[in-house]
Amino acid sequence: MEARTSAKTEGTGRLTDAAGRRVTLLTLARDLGVSRATVSNAYNRPDQLGAELRERILDRARELGFAGPDPVGRALRRQRVGAVGVLMHEPLAYAFADPASVLILDGLASKLGPEGFALTLLAAGDGKRPDPRIVADAVVDAFVVHSIGAGHPFVSAAAERGLPMVVLDQPVLPGVPRVGIGDSGGAQAAMAHLLSLGHRRVAVLSLPILADGATGPASQERQAASTYPVTAARLRGAADAVTAGGLHWANVAVCECPRNDLQMAVTAATGLLTAANPPTAILALSDQLALGALHAARALGLAVPARLSVTGFDDIPAAAVADPPLTTIRQPLRERGRAIGTLLAALIAGDAAVPPVTEFATELVVRASTAPP
Repeated sequence: MEARTSAKTEGTGRLTDAAGRRVTLLTLARDLGVSRATVSNAYNRPDQLGAELRERILDRARELGFAGPDPVGRALRRQRVGAVGVLMHEPLAYAFADPASVLILDGLASKLGPEGFALTLLAAGDGKRPDPRIVADAVVDAFVVHSIGAGHPFVSAAAERGLPMVVLDQPVLPGVPRVGIGDSGGAQAAMAHLLSLGHRRVAVLSLPILADGATGPASQERQAASTYPVTAARLRGAADAVTAGGLHWANVAVCECPRNDLQMAVTAATGLLTAANPPTAILALSDQLALGALHAARALGLAVPARLSVTGFDDIPAAAVADPPLTTIRQPLRERGRAIGTLLAALIAGDAAVPPVTEFATELVVRASTAPP
């Protein structure tokens, strides 16, 4: 004979049985006079039960307000959570505001979603020291390091977890697969394009060089000490083109933005364009920075490209519809996200035979924002 109970709600809103116990698989099993394994099968292995018995279990669970097995406990038993942590050193809003990041995450989600994984964004925040406990306590199956500078506490905290991990762009970690692009070659092609048009007064709007939040002119000593391999590679490529063109890199103004942010780029570009002997061309190390340069030129009454040429890097959707359309370096953003997802899925499945580096080619796309000086 079945032992029936009634359910009540504690002050916390948690459902309990008549004896004040929280309704669990075990209390539901006792209520129905069946084994705990039978109730568990009703949720997790329905093919093991007859339809009538399963419906009786689920109907009684609904009467008691029991939603099902504890998902945390179930994840521990399965040893799989169904989530991948994406580590970012920028504020959380950056993931949704930066067009390149949005496209990469879209590609990553399109690959991992069908595999049964969600994305958990783990952002360092704004204006404070990153707390590695965010990473240490994250309930995830694997990590994506989303283009973070060397030495960041998030990276060391993730490495200590021993979970599968893939790096997007930077840093370079021994034994950790990385998905990158030809950063140096892309920047070299962009700068060579400007020089081929006849520009000799060129400047660079740079991504962060060091993780100290500094903005403004960056000396060659600061450039050489960069903790961001992507920034360092793009600056190196631009310098190689300048040297090949018979100019001196020391004469090229490099203005650093502490974040890949359009408004920060407006401020930095305004400083370049209002200085003595301003550049006739600006190479921006991202499209966001290049769009900021276009805004600054417009505010100063400088026609692009008649008075100023501007190139970017990334080929985000806004580049093609900018005013004027932006000359830039194209990289396959969604494809890179999917490549990260493919590597992660393989690592989580226990496949150790993944390539250490997956590198995509870049392409110079010439549009109307560049012309002879």
